[in-house]
Amino acid sequence: NEEEEDEDDMETEDRDSEEAEKPNIITFDPSLPTSHAYLGSDMEEFHGRTVHDEDSCQTIPVLPQTSVMLVPGQTLPLQLFRPQEVSMMRSIIQRDRTFAVLAHSDAGDPEAEFGTTAEIYAYREEQEYGIETVKVKAVGRQRFKVHEIRTQADGIRQAKVQILPERILPDPLSAVQLTPLSRLHMHPSSKPPTQTCKQAQCWWNNYQQRKFHCASLTPWPPWVYALYDSESLMNRVKKQLHEWDENLKDDSLPTNAVDFSYRVAACLPIDDALRLQLLKIGSAIQRLRCELDIMDRCTSLCCKQCQDTEITTKNEIFSLSLYGPMAAYVNPHGYVHETLTVYKANNLNLVGRPSTLHSWFPG
Repeated sequence: NEEEEDEDDMETEDRDSEEAEKPNIITFDPSLPTSHAYLGSDMEEFHGRTVHDEDSCQTIPVLPQTSVMLVPGQTLPLQLFRPQEVSMMRSIIQRDRTFAVLAHSDAGDPEAEFGTTAEIYAYREEQEYGIETVKVKAVGRQRFKVHEIRTQADGIRQAKVQILPERILPDPLSAVQLTPLSRLHMHPSSKPPTQTCKQAQCWWNNYQQRKFHCASLTPWPPWVYALYDSESLMNRVKKQLHEWDENLKDDSLPTNAVDFSYRVAACLPIDDALRLQLLKIGSAIQRLRCELDIMDRCTSLCCKQCQDTEITTKNEIFSLSLYGPMAAYVNPHGYVHETLTVYKANNLNLVGRPSTLHSWFPG
């Protein structure tokens, strides 16, 4: 009888958890995870930005043994203990603070053809139990294609890479637009700040109608040009993002199409092979089109090993960070994990005991 009562209690708890409503307001400070405060508050910060010329060839030291496929604009926290890695970081700090993160689509693939440069913006050295440790915060900068990788006498690998350009495509209707009338065009910045959803949609429809009115001078209807318009694509992606995360705020997203497309690529819970395809694309418009296709198709998230076992759905995703629902964090042992926050997950076995030590989400 006691066993039956326990089973009834467990079933009741399951029903309660299924019927529990999602909180509409997040009281957690979303700026905390993006600061990676668990690495320490007394890190040396660097200012300025290193940008290499597009299509130029550079020789850059390679970060070994990384499991994260870095995207431009994405933050990469590191804790390095190996003497070779500590020595490499010290050398990088003395130069341009830039290293290479290779994009491996498969763990069994030894050589990568693409990657992203990472620039250190915060750095700290410390010594614990006689072991020298380097803590680093870096951010992805530019895509590159690998030409050659060689290993130095000290074991550090150097990659000869070609910096890949970002192709900025012109407005598809620029050839038929009349310059004297351009001053009459509406601009997204003219949108009133406080509007209801219905008013915002009405304003956007009016804006779209005015923006693509020149399509009447071409053989193609306006909706064809909207498929290749960066503002229209960004607006469609934002709608999808709000379906994934209803607490997401538009003002936390980049306004530039290139930066916006990379932010979305970093936040999408997709496998490395698919993210590598996004990394190879050299145009923000084409990247946004591919991301829209992925978001339209992706409704459930499955186990990477089992593939058919559903862990959660996109309706359960929420964000505890300004950056989005998924970001990279490093644990005390130096392993970098990409963490996705969801309301509910199924078909999981918990291993070990919960701990607040080295919390990625302080508070």
